[in-house]
Amino acid sequence: MTTSFGAASAGTIAKDPKLQVARSFNGLRSASNSLLLSRRSTVFRSSSSSSSAASVIKAVSTPVKPEIAPEQKRSKVEIFKEHSNFIRYPLNEEILTDAPNINEAATQLIKFHGSYQQYNRDERGTKSYSFMLRTKNPCGKVSNKLYLVMDDLADQFGIGTLRLTTRQTFQLHGVLKKDLKTVMSAIIKSMGSTLGACGDLNRNVLAPAAPFKRKDYLFAQETAENIAALLTPQSGFYYDMWVDGEKVMSAEPPEVVKARNDNSHCTNFPDSPEPIYGTQFLPRKFKIAVTVAKDNSVDLFTNDIGVVVVSDADGEPQGFNIYVGGGMGRTHRLESTFPLLAEPLGYVPKEDILYAVKAIVVTQRENGRRDDRKYSRMKYLISSWGIEKFRSVVEQYYGKKFEPCHELPEWNFESYLGWHQQGDGRLFCGLHVDSGRVKGVMKKILREIIEKYHLNVRITPNQNIILCDIRQAWKRPITTALAQGGLLQPRLIDPLNVTAMACPALPLCPLAITEAERGIPDILKRIRAIFERVGLRYKESVVIRITGCPNGCARPYMAELGLVGDGANSYQIWLGGTPNQTVLAKLFKDKVKIQDLEKVLEPLFYHWKRQRLPKESFGEFTNRLGNEKLLELVDKWEGVLPGRTTYNLRLFSDKETFQAMDVLARTQGKNAHQLAIEVIRNYVASQQNGKIE
Repeated sequence: MTTSFGAASAGTIAKDPKLQVARSFNGLRSASNSLLLSRRSTVFRSSSSSSSAASVIKAVSTPVKPEIAPEQKRSKVEIFKEHSNFIRYPLNEEILTDAPNINEAATQLIKFHGSYQQYNRDERGTKSYSFMLRTKNPCGKVSNKLYLVMDDLADQFGIGTLRLTTRQTFQLHGVLKKDLKTVMSAIIKSMGSTLGACGDLNRNVLAPAAPFKRKDYLFAQETAENIAALLTPQSGFYYDMWVDGEKVMSAEPPEVVKARNDNSHCTNFPDSPEPIYGTQFLPRKFKIAVTVAKDNSVDLFTNDIGVVVVSDADGEPQGFNIYVGGGMGRTHRLESTFPLLAEPLGYVPKEDILYAVKAIVVTQRENGRRDDRKYSRMKYLISSWGIEKFRSVVEQYYGKKFEPCHELPEWNFESYLGWHQQGDGRLFCGLHVDSGRVKGVMKKILREIIEKYHLNVRITPNQNIILCDIRQAWKRPITTALAQGGLLQPRLIDPLNVTAMACPALPLCPLAITEAERGIPDILKRIRAIFERVGLRYKESVVIRITGCPNGCARPYMAELGLVGDGANSYQIWLGGTPNQTVLAKLFKDKVKIQDLEKVLEPLFYHWKRQRLPKESFGEFTNRLGNEKLLELVDKWEGVLPGRTTYNLRLFSDKETFQAMDVLARTQGKNAHQLAIEVIRNYVASQQNGKIE
């Protein structure tokens, strides 16, 4: 087993007094104008008092046996990758058997192909295995043809639904093993892909889904697509498996090919089918997002790499701020695992972005831990090294020094729901989809509209969908059709639902501890009822996210109110995220049973209503008070005081009337409830006086 580490980076680490080189290492060395892989193993151990198991930084690259040193500890998945012939074996044999499932090694490898093996956990007895397929759609872009194919596949081979994910992709659930090749090949031949949607490599690259024809948005989306292409596996295992080796792909931009092949700073494996990944790929999943200044629709700081377009005064893109080290996953009752926000790495000119991203990926490839997958994400490497050391090592692979990040304006969360001008004379329409689940009448109507008007679509990082390139004349008939499918205009959607997210969880996710997607509709209704009891207005909202386990797929640690499954019908409560997704929430309470949510949430919302500062969000309020004070408020709670209860919505027959009343009330410095009560009192008084004023 070989570990490889770029010579420059090895030198950097060797100089660090906190780290000791356990064994000499030659790294990637020059020989006859080419670079050869060293056959030495290197393990770096911290000299601090922490346990050696927790401080091993290990890089694995090629499956060559060490000459002398015993093989260092590696996770089981690393062994599977080593013996897989670039993610082929034994998956290529397992998919041909008559069994409904595949073995452990193949289960790990099929993730690289964009699929997870699952079974229905609601059923007892013999496990009914199926596979979830996840597409890879940089920027969330979905062509008209691909959408229609995915819609068909869901009905023919899935469970009749499509799921829009928090990483701008489709998930297709319920595909049987015998149908995998048929489904995969249909996606590929429709210019879609599932390659790298899961597994230890770069996942789908996020970018703002809005199809604005602005220079910065177009450049962000182009950059996201180029980064996705740069980090796409090259060894052909995907096409060998599903379309018998036929590569169905569009031509890559020359700048992508040039950046991938460049090895001037010892980043590549020479003569390898995988020049960037080698045989071992990355230690764990890797996530990247690209956006423009102000627009945080992509949850930028939750990614391993966050890239922000920096433009000049004329709106012309000049370069990028780069942020590194974000990640959501953690493990319950293990404080050494944690969610983390990305921090500034530096600024690069626009022509260097692919080289900078590649340098960051290689730094993680060479140094991320491969012995314990709980600590294999890049955030743990940066947490261990510190950002200064990490930057220094990345610069060795980049070949340049990073400039300081440019100052940016304040971030906003953008949902892009409703109708908007694209900037080219056409419109786009953002549609809210609860938990991203496209099903039933909604699915039928969406297909009819997309097919009839030949629309392309985009998936948002908030599990919603955008219909693109709509002519002005189509707006009215499309609006009417959408309403028939339950796809309402934003003003008719409960504000709590607009920003809420949930992962699929039970019954198909093998990691789920409790409900998320199936539980969130009732939880949101209960929170709306609390709002009414404590006197919060209908238009007020908080960002609520729910996951069935601590891995954080719906990014609950960024929510103002995050519920994270920690037992059967039980959740951790996290508080303190902000509406613009720039502050990490904190753990507030463990093991809150679902039936007891009101006991915790009612006092929190009650005191937010009465003690908040002007324009202070719920997350900002909970951060200001702190957990100790909030726990005191919960513990002493005896219910809403008699006579103080208000029922804003119960005065109105529909939301539109409420909203109209609210607009009138604000002109008089009142809220809708106060004005409605005043009108009713005046009417009653006039009736008692025998006249109507």
